[in-house]
Amino acid sequence: MSRALSSSRIGLFQALTACVFWGLMPVYFKLLQSVDALEIVAHRIIWSVPLLLVILYFRKNIASLGPAFTDRKLRWAMLASASLIAANWLIYVWAVHEDHILAASLGYFISPLLSVLWGRIFLGEKLSRNKWIAIAIATAGVSVLAVQALDTLWISLALAVSWSSYGLVRKIADIGPIVGLTAETSILFLPFTLFLIWLTFGLPPSTASQHLGDDRMIDLLLIGGALVTAIPLVLFASAVKKMTLSAIGLLNYLAPTIQFLVGVLIYKEALTPSHIICFALIWISLAIYSTDSFLSGKAARKPQSV
Repeated sequence: MSRALSSSRIGLFQALTACVFWGLMPVYFKLLQSVDALEIVAHRIIWSVPLLLVILYFRKNIASLGPAFTDRKLRWAMLASASLIAANWLIYVWAVHEDHILAASLGYFISPLLSVLWGRIFLGEKLSRNKWIAIAIATAGVSVLAVQALDTLWISLALAVSWSSYGLVRKIADIGPIVGLTAETSILFLPFTLFLIWLTFGLPPSTASQHLGDDRMIDLLLIGGALVTAIPLVLFASAVKKMTLSAIGLLNYLAPTIQFLVGVLIYKEALTPSHIICFALIWISLAIYSTDSFLSGKAARKPQSV
């Protein structure tokens, strides 16, 4: 019993650390303001590959990478998830650079609710009455924001759709989180390497330039993008094995909450009445959704314990 409690506490610490990493991500990318968003994503992908391979080696799990490239169905799934994660990262970094952190955080608040909807549409998962109410309230919140913030609403929706769709593909694909990310970044490695070569040699029609080598701090931050990507994922993947899914589900809202606070308190982004109403409705919908999920999980476990 005490061992299980200790394991749960370790898992909670790991999950909290991962969420704080993700929540403070805007601060990291703001330090790279002088670098184009696409170049940042390219470095994040390229440097992640060797780091993730090292992690898999020490976890004695490199063999699990084989099916991602040899199994036809899994290969297509990895290609789809790689495209979605690249698009999500690019939109997110661009949004941070353009002072749209609030719009980005809203996207990650909407994402879990979209995931529920995707589960109903594509996987035939049944939705309770409370979950439908939660989705309706969230839709109302987004509609309110559309009235006054239509110019940034696309950022929130693009991030929510890409992230929730990525989750759907990864749920269907039979592959672990770290192995999957290694496969995805490996798929993206060649095209983004060619992109950086194109920047380095200034090949037409490029007018941009490669920033690696210009400044030591920028170099460290570009390479460090691999650590920022891998560390929270490894911690969260480990925490999932030690904690209940209901607890993990609630912690998923910590990262966008931190991002929201970073945008308002640190970077002084404008918080309009429509933002306040929208976020309030989203938080209410998430509270209803989380409570319903917790009670459903508790009811499902009760017969087993009896």
